[in-house]
Amino acid sequence: MDLKNMTKQMIDFQKATFDNTFNAMTMLQEQAERMSSMFLGQTTGLPEEGKKVIGEWVDAYKKGREDFKKSVDESFKKVEDFFADVEKSKK
Repeated sequence: MDLKNMTKQMIDFQKATFDNTFNAMTMLQEQAERMSSMFLGQTTGLPEEGKKVIGEWVDAYKKGREDFKKSVDESFKKVEDFFADVEKSKK
């Protein structure tokens, strides 16, 4: 097996591992968000301003998570493009 194929397989494995882990983490966070939302909906002692702040915090967290995923995906794409360019230059 040549080095290029082995490196590509390693990168594919890392990307698949990241995607699976990220998806599992996202599911857990969404479940926690739903539970928190139900709890906040039933809580009478928390003012609406507090609920609004928590909602904004959750939205900011989601945006950060999406930005992180986008950044990692772009990085994997750059690595894949690099190896594709190397392969083209050899031919």
